[in-house]
Amino acid sequence: MVTRIELTDEQWREQLTPEQYRVLRGKGTERAFTGEYWNTDQPGVYRCAGCGTQLYTSEAKFDSGCGWPSFTRGADDELIDTETDRTLFMVRTEIMCAACGGHLGHVFDDGPSAGQHAEGTGMRHCVNSASIVFEPAES
Repeated sequence: MVTRIELTDEQWREQLTPEQYRVLRGKGTERAFTGEYWNTDQPGVYRCAGCGTQLYTSEAKFDSGCGWPSFTRGADDELIDTETDRTLFMVRTEIMCAACGGHLGHVFDDGPSAGQHAEGTGMRHCVNSASIVFEPAES
């Protein structure tokens, strides 16, 4: 079971950078190929920038060519919520941190299959770098 983190808007603004707040709390999107982690390939884990929940692992990360960090799956399905997003004249599936409700990005069904990637699921979690923090694996 996920423990929900509830903060006021003022508390979120104090805790997050302006860009993290815009993305996580305002459902914003960073421009492609500008985020800190779109081409990171080191081993480690990716945590929610809002609450620290571990959301993704480097094993599930792949280069989708889209300009955002892409993952085949979350570290734990319970930690990522989804809902239908009908903004921008499209129908997409939004992904959010289940603990704090922070906007992560969107999930699409054009990811690598098991034959193409060790963690292949056919899904692509397209995540904003501003919504996550990378924690390198200990050497």
